[in-house]
Amino acid sequence: MKMRNVLPFALAVLLLAALAGCTPAENTDANTTPQQTQSASTDRPDTDRSGNPITLPDQVDSIISMAPSATQTLLDLGMKDKLIAVDTYSAMYFGLENLPTFDMMEPDTEQMAVLGADLIFTTGMSASSGADPFKPLRDIGVCVADIPSASSIETMLEDTRFIAACVGAQETCESLIAQFQEELDQLSDIGAGIQDSKRVVVEIACAPDIYTAGSGTFMQEMLTVIGAENIFADQEGFVAVTEESVITLNPDVILTMVDYVEDPVAEILGRTGWEHVTAVANGDVYLVNTNAVSLPNLHVIDGMKQMAKMIYPDAYAGIEDPFAGEAAA
Repeated sequence: MKMRNVLPFALAVLLLAALAGCTPAENTDANTTPQQTQSASTDRPDTDRSGNPITLPDQVDSIISMAPSATQTLLDLGMKDKLIAVDTYSAMYFGLENLPTFDMMEPDTEQMAVLGADLIFTTGMSASSGADPFKPLRDIGVCVADIPSASSIETMLEDTRFIAACVGAQETCESLIAQFQEELDQLSDIGAGIQDSKRVVVEIACAPDIYTAGSGTFMQEMLTVIGAENIFADQEGFVAVTEESVITLNPDVILTMVDYVEDPVAEILGRTGWEHVTAVANGDVYLVNTNAVSLPNLHVIDGMKQMAKMIYPDAYAGIEDPFAGEAAA
């Protein structure tokens, strides 16, 4: 589904992913760390990905998902019929408008309690103010499982296994991960053979308030896998950068995930003072699928395929672009 006006979510989730204060601080065990590794063989998790203790019901038949990345994973695992409510972004992204929806930033926990879900998946986005809005639900015994935004591909795999273990879909999960790993290895093998790396910048938000990804982010890892060089790899996390800094660093390719202006590629190509930037001069400016490069789940493999073909069309000629013929969304 093509989406407009995604900046409030796509930009915010990427920026807040790096903030440690964005996850609920319920856990009091000093020996437990956030985003604990969930073994593929573990049947019943007793802590969530933030390290909070959870008690899963004997059977999970009804689920509320308050994060698009988790919602998409649940759909992949065949849990659509168990979803009884989602956040508003999930409803728009994945055609779930028929379900009750909740504002991710200001969730109506009283109404959630009325729905009586067996399990609620949340993200640190909802706790960006510093307080855990789901505490009232935890206090009355609702199982609330928090999953902080992943900063690496390995963490995404662990998150996927955690969700699957919570809903009893481990077999499907391992099949999905095996397919993901096969495709990742294929991209990595090609990327390792790239001799003349192209220098790339990914625009999360456009001028004049440009945001991009630095090191310590899954976007950095995505670029590294396909053999590209991030011009802002010397900076940490998701960062604001100036037009002058991009012009000075002179990228070979500009990728934009901006979907809140009419034509983001034309906007970049028409910027005053950018005409001598190599990417602009050569027309190597491309719009990537927003969801595939911003939602931290297994679908980042589709984002990597698309980026690879945009940056190195010859090297990745044998890889299928999953979004060929579609407008980026």
